[in-house]
Amino acid sequence: MVNIHEKFINRAVQIAKNGQEFSIPNPSVGCVITHQDTIIGEGFSSEAGGFHAEVNAIRSVKNQSLLPFSNLYVTLEPCSHFGKTPPCANLIIEKNIPNVFIGTLDPNPLVAGNGVKLLREAGIQVQIGILEGKVKEHHKRFLCFHSNKRPFIFLKWAQSVDGFLAPRPEKRNHQAPVWLSNPYSRQHTHKMRATEQSIMVGTNTAWSDNPSLTTREWSGNNPVRVLIDKNCKVSPNANALNSMSKSIVFNHIVEKKTINIHYKKIDFDANIILQILDHLHHIQIQSLIVEGGAITLQYFLEQNLWDEAWIYESLEYLKQGIKAPKIQNTPQQTISIQNNQLHIYKND
Repeated sequence: MVNIHEKFINRAVQIAKNGQEFSIPNPSVGCVITHQDTIIGEGFSSEAGGFHAEVNAIRSVKNQSLLPFSNLYVTLEPCSHFGKTPPCANLIIEKNIPNVFIGTLDPNPLVAGNGVKLLREAGIQVQIGILEGKVKEHHKRFLCFHSNKRPFIFLKWAQSVDGFLAPRPEKRNHQAPVWLSNPYSRQHTHKMRATEQSIMVGTNTAWSDNPSLTTREWSGNNPVRVLIDKNCKVSPNANALNSMSKSIVFNHIVEKKTINIHYKKIDFDANIILQILDHLHHIQIQSLIVEGGAITLQYFLEQNLWDEAWIYESLEYLKQGIKAPKIQNTPQQTISIQNNQLHIYKND
């Protein structure tokens, strides 16, 4: 038999996904309000600066007189501080909602248990940790950003069945991608780009493949493009620096900004990756896709700075070329995309 509280938290997770693309830097929260185990209100996070999920759910209840006899289910701890909107915990108290069920606590230092404290001090019954694993999976970017002080990191690459990323450089005679993934896999990666906030490549990939790093095959926002380019070798006319999206070029020569490019100077004698992640955290970037090349991907693996790896494997044999990185973990999931296999690894 399904636990009734899990049922409604599960519904809250479902509707929370509706706000995922536009709520950042706020979490995409879902909230459900029930009376006698019947849903009477639902809401999810509005665009950043707008109403939070709890406010939208409370406002959606047609008969407000039912609220003092209702249960409120929410994926993340209600906020307790004044930001662009008043605290959700205060509104719950004001509406005399007697029972609150929470998926997981909010690690944001501005909340971090204070929302629960306010509710309990007001006499509200609070239960925490319902379907917590599923809730944390949904909120993984926000939780990582606040707990680890860095974006949630996806490593992503396509490889041949015999473990190569691309042919040897001398076998290539023009600047263009080498496609190992099929058109459906490429569309799948563009969908991923539309969901995440930023995408990174190293100098060699930016120069040899001349990628755009945009969402050409999926509707959605283009991610911020991040380039590691120590000597500013990549031309300002390269696709990765065009006007379709913002770009950050980490280098050791110059610090300047143009309309859409920020040349960010860092110390290449120190830990490059940590400096980049620190800057992305500073500018509120909560997720990063690392698309290559092999050296850049290896940096992240060696420093154990990754959360998930998405590897698209084709049926093609290259026999020689640029070796793909190796992950020792067992895939958590494998998805067939026509003649490609997508292996998803998690760094637990």
